[in-house]
Amino acid sequence: MRVYVPLTLSALAEAHRTGELGAPGPLTAYAVTPALREWYLSDDIEELEYAALNRAALASLRLLAADAGAERRRVVVAADVSDGAASVDPDRGLDPQALGEVRVTGPLPLAKAAAVHVDAAEAEIDVTAAVGALAAADGGDDDAQFTVGGAEDHELLWYATQEIPNLVGARR
Repeated sequence: MRVYVPLTLSALAEAHRTGELGAPGPLTAYAVTPALREWYLSDDIEELEYAALNRAALASLRLLAADAGAERRRVVVAADVSDGAASVDPDRGLDPQALGEVRVTGPLPLAKAAAVHVDAAEAEIDVTAAVGALAAADGGDDDAQFTVGGAEDHELLWYATQEIPNLVGARR
């Protein structure tokens, strides 16, 4: 199963240093779950994985909101885990805020990462604005939701796992 783990660049640097994500675990990630399939009404696995990636990017935005010192770029690590290693919380499975959310048991070795997705530097202005508007957007403010959407308009760039040292080089 492919899971998408939301991070910040500083958390990616820590994962690079330790060799694992989410120690000691469990780890929140996003994947193609039955609820996500139902919500998006699609049988196209690529579309559904893209939706899970976008859910993780939104979760990364929330991590940025919780860390005032983090560089304002969303980060998502795509990793492959066994189907039994990721599970949906039955209490949150149908919650629209938790679409695609899964819990991954234990720490996830960074070696299982397939790719890293990161905002381009040009996205930082919109991501910063989205972080500031997130609470109001959650409260239903249309203008704030538009601002958060401005960050979502930026496609995350794809990086091979071999490029992680370059992505985090200045943060170690």
